[in-house]
Amino acid sequence: MPEVIVNMAAGRTDDQKKGMMFDITQALVKNLGVDAEVVTVQINEAPLTHKMKGGKTFLERKAAAK
Repeated sequence: MPEVIVNMAAGRTDDQKKGMMFDITQALVKNLGVDAEVVTVQINEAPLTHKMKGGKTFLERKAAAK
Protein backbone atom coordinates (compact mmCIF):
# COMPACT_ATOMS: atom_id res chain seq x y z
CA MET A 1 0.00 0.00 0.00
CA PRO A 2 2.11 2.91 -1.24
CA GLU A 3 1.52 6.27 0.37
CA VAL A 4 2.88 9.53 -1.05
CA ILE A 5 2.90 12.75 0.93
CA VAL A 6 3.41 15.99 -0.98
CA ASN A 7 4.49 19.08 0.96
CA MET A 8 3.92 22.33 -0.90
CA ALA A 9 3.07 25.97 -0.54
CA ALA A 10 -0.63 26.83 -0.63
CA GLY A 11 -2.13 28.47 -3.66
CA ARG A 12 -3.04 25.78 -6.19
CA THR A 13 -6.63 25.18 -7.22
CA ASP A 14 -8.52 22.06 -6.21
CA ASP A 15 -8.46 20.95 -9.86
CA GLN A 16 -4.67 21.33 -10.03
CA LYS A 17 -4.23 19.32 -6.83
CA LYS A 18 -6.65 16.63 -8.00
CA GLY A 19 -4.80 16.32 -11.32
CA MET A 20 -1.44 16.03 -9.57
CA MET A 21 -2.73 13.37 -7.19
CA PHE A 22 -4.24 11.43 -10.09
CA ASP A 23 -0.95 11.56 -12.03
CA ILE A 24 1.01 10.40 -8.98
CA THR A 25 -1.44 7.53 -8.52
CA GLN A 26 -1.08 6.51 -12.16
CA ALA A 27 2.73 6.62 -11.89
CA LEU A 28 2.64 4.21 -8.95
CA VAL A 29 0.20 1.92 -10.74
CA LYS A 30 2.47 1.87 -13.79
CA ASN A 31 5.83 1.57 -12.05
CA LEU A 32 4.97 -0.53 -9.01
CA GLY A 33 2.27 -2.69 -10.53
CA VAL A 34 -0.25 -1.95 -7.78
CA ASP A 35 -3.96 -1.24 -8.07
CA ALA A 36 -5.00 2.39 -7.82
CA GLU A 37 -7.28 1.41 -4.94
CA VAL A 38 -4.31 0.81 -2.64
CA VAL A 39 -2.50 4.09 -3.41
CA THR A 40 -2.89 6.98 -0.96
CA VAL A 41 -1.78 10.49 -1.89
CA GLN A 42 -1.89 13.27 0.68
CA ILE A 43 -1.13 16.97 0.26
CA ASN A 44 0.20 19.03 3.17
CA GLU A 45 -0.09 22.72 2.35
CA ALA A 46 1.71 25.49 4.14
CA PRO A 47 0.66 29.14 4.01
CA LEU A 48 3.06 31.23 1.93
CA THR A 49 4.24 32.92 5.13
CA HIS A 50 5.17 29.53 6.65
CA LYS A 51 7.63 28.46 3.94
CA MET A 52 10.98 30.08 3.23
CA LYS A 53 13.58 29.66 0.52
CA GLY A 54 16.75 31.68 0.20
CA GLY A 55 15.95 33.71 3.31
CA LYS A 56 12.61 34.99 1.96
CA THR A 57 9.13 33.69 2.66
CA PHE A 58 7.20 32.37 -0.30
CA LEU A 59 4.90 35.38 0.05
CA GLU A 60 7.89 37.73 -0.26
CA ARG A 61 9.20 35.75 -3.23
CA LYS A 62 5.78 35.91 -4.92
CA ALA A 63 5.58 39.68 -4.40
CA ALA A 64 9.11 40.18 -5.76
CA ALA A 65 8.30 38.16 -8.90
CA LYS A 66 5.51 40.56 -9.91
